[in-house]
Amino acid sequence: MGDAVALIVSILLTLILGILFGYLIRVKHHEETLTKSREQAKKIVEDGKKEADDYRKQIILEAKQEIHNQKADFERDIKERRANVVASEERLARREEMLNNRSNNLDKREDNLALKELKLDEKKAEIDILNSKVEELLVEQEQRLVEISGMSVEQAREIIMKNVEEAMSDEITAYLKDREEEAMNEADMKAKELLTLAIQKYASDITAERTVSVVDLPSEEMKGRVIGREGRNIRTFEALTGVDLIIDDTPEAVVLSGFDPIRREVARRALVSLVDDGRIHPGRIEEVVIRSQAEVDTFIREVGENAVFEANVGKVHPDLIKLLGRLNFRTSYGQNVLRHSIEVAFLAGKLAAELGQNETLARRAGLFHDIGKAVDHEVEGSHVDIGVDLVRRYKEPKEVIDAIASHHGDKEPKTIIAALVAAADAVSAARPGARSESVENYLKRLEALEGVATNVEGVDKAYAIQAGREIRVVVQPEKIDDQTTFKIARQIKEEIEATLQYPGTIKVTVIRETRATDVAK
Repeated sequence: MGDAVALIVSILLTLILGILFGYLIRVKHHEETLTKSREQAKKIVEDGKKEADDYRKQIILEAKQEIHNQKADFERDIKERRANVVASEERLARREEMLNNRSNNLDKREDNLALKELKLDEKKAEIDILNSKVEELLVEQEQRLVEISGMSVEQAREIIMKNVEEAMSDEITAYLKDREEEAMNEADMKAKELLTLAIQKYASDITAERTVSVVDLPSEEMKGRVIGREGRNIRTFEALTGVDLIIDDTPEAVVLSGFDPIRREVARRALVSLVDDGRIHPGRIEEVVIRSQAEVDTFIREVGENAVFEANVGKVHPDLIKLLGRLNFRTSYGQNVLRHSIEVAFLAGKLAAELGQNETLARRAGLFHDIGKAVDHEVEGSHVDIGVDLVRRYKEPKEVIDAIASHHGDKEPKTIIAALVAAADAVSAARPGARSESVENYLKRLEALEGVATNVEGVDKAYAIQAGREIRVVVQPEKIDDQTTFKIARQIKEEIEATLQYPGTIKVTVIRETRATDVAK
């Protein structure tokens, strides 16, 4: 037991001594490490101080160099500014010298003007005195002339004015001609606007032929069904179509009346469908009218597409195709406007091909030349102005726009194609059978037109051309001079307006020509 205690005590002492020894070793190692760290830190501080001294010296050196450079730049800038100031002072000095010279010149000129003004005042006074003397002399001479001639001042003035009028008759004629052309141009513009708005509403026998459609009925009993109870079917039909439905004593037929041919076609189709079906009441009428409108729209598009294909003008905007289709329902003097447009397209294309121009573009301009007639009863303005606005809106070529604007002579054509379209339009409208007019009436109108011209003194021959839209008058050159031809043209124009009835306008052209002919043998 005692040995065990001693052993434990011995182990504990050994352990304590080991721990103490280890602690002493550790303390010594720590002191050595601390000493080395202090020495290393001291060395780092010394190195830092050395680097700081070197950097400070470098900074000072660079600062001195920068100061030296800035000083040199400053001195150079001061030198340049000083030179500029000197140059400016020299310029100012020269300008001041120039201003002084100018001021001296102005002073001299002012003095000269003052002297001239004084001289002018003196001359004005002298002239006033001379004018008073002249007036006195004129009064005295006028009194002497009255005493010598035995005529009063009014009588002498009439004689002088008559002589002056005879001497200036040519000048007066030329002046009247210029004023007449200006008035005609202005009147032509106004007249076209009015005629375009009224052309679908003119009241004559032809109006009925062009503004009504007749629908056949299977029996008289169908009229009552069309009328409906208390006329409700008629009222509904007219409200939906915008066309008047006329039921009179005509057996087995009703009349559709309206100035819009497209609405009238819609109404005709709707009424035919209602009569065939037999069911006629407001609901059914509305359904059939809507379907007929769709059918007519489809028909218009198909007709327009066929026209574009037939004329072979290339790609066309869908809206323009619809407008072309609407022309199928328009007539001009009985001539279908769409067929007329296609005919003009072909004629213009052939003329362009003969002249080496763009044939396709000429056909396109001819096809669109009357496009404004498709909506001229809906839009204010002439069909020429409306057509120009339409094709310009759809980016058509300038040749097409020019052709539309000039095909009735409102403007001078700017392109060859426009002139060709105007010629083709005149040919298509004037050819025999193009427009509804009897041959007998046509010949009588031409004879009357030529008779008006040949009855004028000095006229040798007269020829009505362009289907009576122009008359060429040949005068006798030995009796009529150039200025008198204007008087004759005006006289014939006034006689035509007073005695004849004619559609559109008639152009009067007076020709004076002298020919000398001989034969070499």
